[in-house]
Amino acid sequence: MAAGSGSRYGKLKQFDDLGPEGEFLMEFAIYDALQNNFEQIVVITKKENVSFLEEYLNERLPKNIKINVLAQELTDLPDGVDYKGDRQKPWGTAHAVWTARNVIDGPFVVLNADDYYGQAVYKKAADFIKSNNEAYALLGYTLKDTLSEHGSVSRGVCKVAGDNLVSVNERLKLVQQGDKIVDEDTGLKFTGDEQASMNFWVCRPSIFDKIDAELKVFLQDEKKIASSELYLPFMIQEMLQANEVEVKCIPSGAEWFGVTYASDREKAVENLQSKTDEGLYKTPLW
Repeated sequence: MAAGSGSRYGKLKQFDDLGPEGEFLMEFAIYDALQNNFEQIVVITKKENVSFLEEYLNERLPKNIKINVLAQELTDLPDGVDYKGDRQKPWGTAHAVWTARNVIDGPFVVLNADDYYGQAVYKKAADFIKSNNEAYALLGYTLKDTLSEHGSVSRGVCKVAGDNLVSVNERLKLVQQGDKIVDEDTGLKFTGDEQASMNFWVCRPSIFDKIDAELKVFLQDEKKIASSELYLPFMIQEMLQANEVEVKCIPSGAEWFGVTYASDREKAVENLQSKTDEGLYKTPLW
């Protein structure tokens, strides 16, 4: 998913040249996916970025890889639903996933273009897809390892029973305070050892019908239309609570880093250079 605006970062971080040879962060995700036998790449972006990104990726990626670059548009809505307002921001991550409904017909992984998830997580996702025909999965990260030194972050904090995901609760202003992590929005405290959602999901095509139905409800609410968004974790949690799906929570066992704030950029550049120096990535990448 690469349709965000980068409001806290200050520019379109999805297309920032963070890699040793100026690669985008999403290129490392694509590389890691391809190393684990994923065969199709679908990028969801803004309409104005489609042509650029199609040309950019087609020049770099192996020719046998199927690439779809799709625009997330406010006018792309379920049958029978119309919208003619002046809203600017997208309908949310659930709608971004729904944008791919016509090009995906099997299990798939959803992830953010502006996060680095670590190589190990792609193998775990691929192994899960191969071994399980029905369940969804969240590849989780240890909460204390997902914070930023430069400001509060929003994270989905998971409740888990065994290896089953019970719920994901969005905490909007998490910061480290001493040996605890505090949500400044609610005052809730966490040890930091909880599993956190970084939006790395294994989904099935059944999610498209769920999002379609929820979009129809969402777009009947004038308050939600004004400023709210429809988030993928909410969709999955609703399916979970209705016993429509089984969702596993799998610890990723991988390193995560991202670029929420402009100040995070330097560390991301250093990390990618270090991993390239260690031989985890080729230079140039393609």
